[in-house]
Amino acid sequence: VQLQASGGGPVQAGDSLRLSCAASERTSRRFVMGWFRQAPGKEREFVAAISLSGGTTDYADSVKGRFIISRDTAKNTVYLQMNSLKPEDTAIYYCVADGTLIRSSWSLSSQYDYWGQGTQVTVSS
Repeated sequence: VQLQASGGGPVQAGDSLRLSCAASERTSRRFVMGWFRQAPGKEREFVAAISLSGGTTDYADSVKGRFIISRDTAKNTVYLQMNSLKPEDTAIYYCVADGTLIRSSWSLSSQYDYWGQGTQVTVSS
């Protein structure tokens, strides 16, 4: 499965941005999908993940209430709607997918087999 992330760019604090991640195969609809991010000089961190059906989601505390993850199984695409962006949201955002994860593992980067190339989000104050 190949993942193609897009939608990043420079924005001002308080703005919104929507990231997209297109999967190469229809089988991706059987995968848990999510987003991680990595800021310069920091470790990669979990952002959000969504279940196969899209009915269950998890978020990092730092983005809860501001970000929304969703998926369109017909388009093999997952989205990350980012609202009320802050300078500390500046990072490279990576789309991830895996077919075998249980929910308790969603936040562990080592558990994901498939990673996209990343898209840069820069939030200025």
